[in-house]
Amino acid sequence: MAFTRYTDSDIVVSTNKLVTSTWTNNTNNLRINQTSSLLTSFSSATSSGQFFINVYNLEPDTNDTAEVQYALAYGNKLGSGSPDFTNDTGSFGLGASRTIYNQYRQLVFGDENQNFSFPGDGSTNAYSPDDIYVININRSRYKNNLKTSTLNLTLASGSTKLHLTDDSVTSTGSAQITNAGRQFNIVSGSSGTRLGSSTIQVTNSGSYGLYYPDSGFIVLNPAALDHHLVGPSFPTSSQYWGALTPNTTANTAANNHQKLLNAIHSGSSFTVDSEEKISSKYYFTRIKNFEFNFTSNPSFIDSSGNLRYGSMESNPKVYITTVGLYNDNNELLAVAKLSQPIAKDFSKEALIRVKLDY
Repeated sequence: MAFTRYTDSDIVVSTNKLVTSTWTNNTNNLRINQTSSLLTSFSSATSSGQFFINVYNLEPDTNDTAEVQYALAYGNKLGSGSPDFTNDTGSFGLGASRTIYNQYRQLVFGDENQNFSFPGDGSTNAYSPDDIYVININRSRYKNNLKTSTLNLTLASGSTKLHLTDDSVTSTGSAQITNAGRQFNIVSGSSGTRLGSSTIQVTNSGSYGLYYPDSGFIVLNPAALDHHLVGPSFPTSSQYWGALTPNTTANTAANNHQKLLNAIHSGSSFTVDSEEKISSKYYFTRIKNFEFNFTSNPSFIDSSGNLRYGSMESNPKVYITTVGLYNDNNELLAVAKLSQPIAKDFSKEALIRVKLDY
C-alpha cells in the first residue's frame, strides 16, 4: 500500500466555541426542580443530605432517565446548622456545614484560612458572614465553563421575587481571578446587567453573592438575601425573619439548603448556558494525477501477482471511497468515509478535506 505524508501546509487547526443550554436536552429554562426522597438521606450526621441535595430535571424516584442538574449546599465556618459528626470533646462544631464551607474556600482561595466576603458599599469594608449557600452545577452539564451573562435565577417567597444574574456585562467582563477561575458578583438584574448603579444592593450586608463560571458554582450571601425575601411570618415585631434566614443553632440538623431549594422552586426560573471549545484539525488530502490509480482490493490480484482483469492495465479507473490516517509506524489511527465515491484515473486529480473534531 502506498502512503503520502502530509506537510505542514496540508494541516490547519481551528477552534470554535459552542454555546448550549446547561440543562438536559438543551432545556432553556429549568422551571421544575425535582429531588429524590430515596437517594437523599438526612438520617445521620454523615448522611449525604446533610452535605448537599441533588436537583434533577425529572422525578428521580420514578423515572430512570432523570439526571442531576445541580446540587445545593449550606456552609458555615463554625459548623452551625448541622449535627456534629461525634459528640466527643474536641469535635464540637465538626459537621457537614463546616466541611462544606472549608471545601469551597479551599477551591476559591487555596487554603482554609480565608473567609468568603462580599463587596462593601465603598465606605464600608467587605462583609464576611459566617455562612454561605452554594449552587453547584453538575460537572457533566457545564462542559468547559458556564457562559457569562446567561445566568438568570429567580428566587421567590410568597409574592416577593428576586431576579439574580452575574455582573459580567456591567463590569465589561472584568473579573477577579481566583483559584476557581474568574469571579463575578451576583447582583439583582438580568443577563449580566446589574439593576441600579451599585453592586451593593443591600446596605450592611454586601452583594448577593459570587459567580464562578469556570468552575461551575455560585456562592450566595444569606445575609443579603434575607433582606429581600421576607419569610412567611415574623416571630415578634422586633425580629426580622427572612425566607433564607439560616438556622445557626449548634449541633442541629437545620437542613438550611432546603430553604434555598424552596426559594428556587417558588421562583420557577433558572437559566444558564454552558460553553464548550471545539477544536477541529483539517487535513487537506491532495491526490495527484499519477497517484492512487490502481485498486488496493487484494481480490484483483491472483496468486502470481498478476491482475485478474485486463481492463485495469492500460487505462485503469478506480473510485476513492475512504481516506485513512496513519502514524509513522503505518498504524491506522482514523478513517474518513466520503459521502459518495470519487472517480480517479491518470487524467484526474482530487482534493479531499478531512476534518477531525476533538
